[in-house]
Amino acid sequence: MPEPIEVRKVVLGSVSDASGLAALLDDGVVEADRVVAVVGKTEGNGGVNDYTRIIADRAFREVLVDRGSRTVDEVRQVPIVWSGGTDGVISPHATVFATLPADRAVATDEPRLTVGYALSDRLPPEEIGRTAMVDKVAAAVRDATARAGVTDPADVHYVQTKTPLLTIDTIRDAKRRGQTVWTEHTLESMDLSNGCTALGVAVALGEIERPEDEDVLHDRSLYSSVASCSSGVELDRAQVVVVGNARGIGGRYRIGHSVMRDALDADGIWAAIRDAGLHLPDRPHPSDLGDRLVNVFLKCEASQDGTVRGRRNAMLDDSDVHWHRQIKACVGGVAAAVTGDPAVFVSVSAAHQGPDGGGPVAAVVDLG
Repeated sequence: MPEPIEVRKVVLGSVSDASGLAALLDDGVVEADRVVAVVGKTEGNGGVNDYTRIIADRAFREVLVDRGSRTVDEVRQVPIVWSGGTDGVISPHATVFATLPADRAVATDEPRLTVGYALSDRLPPEEIGRTAMVDKVAAAVRDATARAGVTDPADVHYVQTKTPLLTIDTIRDAKRRGQTVWTEHTLESMDLSNGCTALGVAVALGEIERPEDEDVLHDRSLYSSVASCSSGVELDRAQVVVVGNARGIGGRYRIGHSVMRDALDADGIWAAIRDAGLHLPDRPHPSDLGDRLVNVFLKCEASQDGTVRGRRNAMLDDSDVHWHRQIKACVGGVAAAVTGDPAVFVSVSAAHQGPDGGGPVAAVVDLG
C-alpha cells in the first residue's frame, strides 16, 4: 500500500533559491528523505539552452542532501521536473510532493492523492520521435502507475514526464553510429520529444491504440488528456511521475483533471478543480477557492490553424518572438485569472497533449 502524500507549493525568489523547500523541511511539514517528486517553473527562456533548469535542480537537490540522510546518488534519483519559461505573469515556483507516515495523515477511505515514479530504459537520439520511444515511455508509465497503487487508469489524473531532446552533440553521435534522427532542428525536437512521450502515456493508459511512426506530430487527433511532457538536455531517458487517487491511503489531498479546448477555455480549468472534489458555484470566482487549491498544472499549444475561436492570430508567423513564449504567456494569464495566483504551472509544447490548440489541466486540492 502506498503512503499518504503531503503536497505544498513554494515560491522561488531567484533561480537558485531553494529556501522555500528548506523551510518546509526545517518546520517539519515534510521530511527530506520522504520527498518523492518536485515539479516547478524556472525563469529561463524555456528553450534548448535554458540552463536555469540545471541551476534550480542543483539548488533543490543540495537541500535534500543537506537536510536528509540520502546520499548524493540517491537524491539524484528523485524526479525533479523543471519547466523553463515564466512568460507573462507566470511566477517561478515549485510544487513539492512527499510521503507522510500513516499516523500523521487524515484517515479516510475516500480517494486521496498518490504518487508513483519510474525511469524508462535509455532513449538514444535515433529513437526520439519514433515508436521505440512510445514503447519505452509506455512501459515506464505502467511501472509508475503500479507503484502509485493505482489499478484503474481512470484514477490517473496527471502524468508529468521529462525526456531528452536532440542537441547538436547527440545528433552527431547518432550519425557517427550510422543512425538517422527525426529532425536536425534542436528546438523542433522539443515538440517532437514531448509529443512522442505523450503518445506513450496515452498508450499506457488505454487512451489510444499504439500509433505508427508517421503519426507522431502529424495526427493531432491522437492525444492524452492527462500527459504533461517536458524535455531538456539534462537526461537520457524518460523520467515519469504518475499522480492519481487511491482509496485507503488517507491524507488531505485529491487530484482531478480536464482539458482546455482552446487557449481561452477558463471553464476547462474550473472543470479540473471540480473534478478534484471542490464544490463550486455555477459561476465561480477565485475567492471561492479560499486556500484549498494547491496548484494547477497545464500544457498549452498554439492551434495549428492559426486561430482561436475563429479569430486569426499571428503567433505561428512571428519571426521575432517564438510562438512557444506567446501561447505560454496567454494561457498563464488565463490560469492566473482563474486561480487568483500567478504561481501556476503552465508549460508549452503540448503536441498530443489534449486537443489541438488546447491542453490538459490537472488540479490538486486540499480537502482538509
